[in-house]
Amino acid sequence: MGCNQQGGHVDIGKSFGYVFEDDKWVTKVLIGGLVSLIPIVNLAVIGYALRTLKNVAEGQERPLPEWDDFGTFFVKGLLAVVAVLIYSIPVILLSALGGIISGIASSGGQDVSGAAGLCVASLSCLSVLYAIVLALWLPATAVEYAMAGDFGAFFRFGEAWGLISHNLGGYIVALVIAWLASMIAGLVGAVLCLVGTLFTSFWATLVAVHLLGQLRRETIVAPPAVPIEPTRPDAAL
Repeated sequence: MGCNQQGGHVDIGKSFGYVFEDDKWVTKVLIGGLVSLIPIVNLAVIGYALRTLKNVAEGQERPLPEWDDFGTFFVKGLLAVVAVLIYSIPVILLSALGGIISGIASSGGQDVSGAAGLCVASLSCLSVLYAIVLALWLPATAVEYAMAGDFGAFFRFGEAWGLISHNLGGYIVALVIAWLASMIAGLVGAVLCLVGTLFTSFWATLVAVHLLGQLRRETIVAPPAVPIEPTRPDAAL
């Protein structure tokens, strides 16, 4: 099952099933689920997913890495969380400003309260709008971070936008399918008495990074071939 979009092909079926094609998928998913249980340490799951994304983008047949580079996975995951926090600063500031205005309004008159309520509502709308844009933007920056490996890649806006604009339809489809995978994982996990959610959620994360890895692979363009000039008959003499 796939989805043709302008600029490339997103193989949805492959994203859902590639995990189970790995000979060691049970062990790898089991470790991923167990690591997800441990606060802070579970940042390594993010790093593992980013490495998987990179492997998919590079076209590796079996993109699931071994869990033998745990320290690197943890650091990568930690830096990813830091980047998300930096991107979230505007939302934090808007929320703080709304709280300050509400506090001032509570000690003022009715006119002040009305104006303050309007300001707080406007700030809330801005926060929601920014959060939506951020949800659409962050996956693209995570892709560039996974490929480049350095923290600054999170803020190379041109490269992230290039990924999105190269195949906008495919990018949106990837995000929607990733969301659906997380919903499926939640339902299956609930059926398995919630304990299974740890493992199904890990699988859903791997589905998402495979979709994004496919999109990134489309943008890796081979260098143009250098035209060979025909040899003149007199040049060979």
